[in-house]
Amino acid sequence: MGTSSARITFHDLLPAQPSMLADILAGLSQPQKRIPPKYFYDARGCELFDAICGLPEYYPTRTELAIMRSNARAMAERLGPACALIEIGCGNSEKTRLLLEALRPPIFVAIDIAREQLESSCNALARLLPGMPILALRADFAQPIAVPLTGLAQARRRALYFPGSTIGNFTRPEAAAFLARWAPLLGAGGGALIGVDLRKDDALLNAAYNDAQGVTAEFNLNVLRHINHALGADFDLAAFRHHAFYDGGHGRIEMHLVSLKQQRVTIRGHEFEFCAGETIHTENSCKYGIGEFQDLARAAGFEPVECWTDERTLFAVHYFSLPQ
Repeated sequence: MGTSSARITFHDLLPAQPSMLADILAGLSQPQKRIPPKYFYDARGCELFDAICGLPEYYPTRTELAIMRSNARAMAERLGPACALIEIGCGNSEKTRLLLEALRPPIFVAIDIAREQLESSCNALARLLPGMPILALRADFAQPIAVPLTGLAQARRRALYFPGSTIGNFTRPEAAAFLARWAPLLGAGGGALIGVDLRKDDALLNAAYNDAQGVTAEFNLNVLRHINHALGADFDLAAFRHHAFYDGGHGRIEMHLVSLKQQRVTIRGHEFEFCAGETIHTENSCKYGIGEFQDLARAAGFEPVECWTDERTLFAVHYFSLPQ
């Protein structure tokens, strides 16, 4: 379904993708119960994540933003003139504005699963750059997306923008497969600008996902509230607690919800038993060395071109290109 407003064209692609009920039932039926992290992002989840980004312990957002402020013009030069920009997970678009102002693309494609946030961000960008056509796609970017080619054909080249280290939510094989899936749309000479959180001291990582104010804990628990509201489930939020830790062997933060007692949860007539101490795995956040991520991108067919980091080497923004 597509709608247009001024220079914004909106397409809701979610109805053609797997349903929330199917995802949740499948995830909770696994030996290690899981909930896909895309279900964090109802309206309340988006608010909580924005709050997380401003926490003193949560270094990724402010560090990446500083990198963008210092290097957006150089990044735009790498992307080149008349380059269409396709952003995955547009969020509140704070970093995107810096890049768009420097790049001035012939068209901007924004993809996000959260409709309200997607519309709000695109409206704000349309006010900032009123002459820029915007294609807003509500979609689950973890699944294949049929991106409408309207407007992209006029661009000299196409580039993917994937900030926020959201690619870390995929396992390493999934991340490589994800990048490879975008290569045909980007085409020969296409590019990818990707924000990646780097490996670092365990204490800094653990603090970032276990903030003193408990905002991350509320964000994690909110996924159960979302499922209750959307699917009529009966999760008792007080019977679960947030647990996040850095797994050095896998190079990733894992977030879980721990059942505090023996309990049963019902979702649309399907019952799930929980033992005391049993967990639901809600998210991974993989951390990479610079060379490690470049090797992953090479495996997906991309060549490293440039990498920008902060002074403490906490975070990196990589630029890759596809062979001509």
